[in-house]
Amino acid sequence: MARRTKAEAEATRVALLDAAEEVFFEKGVARTSLEQIARHAGMTRGAVYWHFKNKADLFRAMVDRVRMPFEELVKESEADDARPLEAIRLGCQQGVQRLEQPRHRRVHAILLHRCEFFSDIDPQAMQSEMASECLDALRGYFTTARQLGQLRDDVSPELATCLLQSIMSGLYHDWLRDPEAFSLAERSRELIDAQLRLLSRPPA
Repeated sequence: MARRTKAEAEATRVALLDAAEEVFFEKGVARTSLEQIARHAGMTRGAVYWHFKNKADLFRAMVDRVRMPFEELVKESEADDARPLEAIRLGCQQGVQRLEQPRHRRVHAILLHRCEFFSDIDPQAMQSEMASECLDALRGYFTTARQLGQLRDDVSPELATCLLQSIMSGLYHDWLRDPEAFSLAERSRELIDAQLRLLSRPPA
């Protein structure tokens, strides 16, 4: 009985997060109330407060469901550790595949385009936190590429990291604003492959 109750509580929490995604996406974060989210989920506001302290707590839980640690993306791609630049390429492709999933696309669009600083919700801080995780991982792979002699001598791991991260950030930002404008998979493959070729040490 206790196990079923725990499962039901988790199902309620998931339903509330799903409802929050839909209402935040439609109305924006600042203009959405917990009452509206509860009604959209077919529940009471008390159910929201049972699972979340406030709107900021709910918002962070929603974002956490779509976090994409780069190390995790590389692991999913089953990349070869001896080829760090290839691991970067495969990890980026894995990230694109996730972002194209409806939930990931919706939540990242909310974070980038439908959320302003509001009360104790700071979207810029969340974006910076997520970007920092990605930058640290990318820097590690580029550093390994330098140690293995696979990175151009005139490009530091730090510069390579900034260049690739800038490309991916701009690409995601533009696509999330208008997903019908271009194919994210095709555009990202072209840009990432071109950038990694430019960063790779030419064959002897």
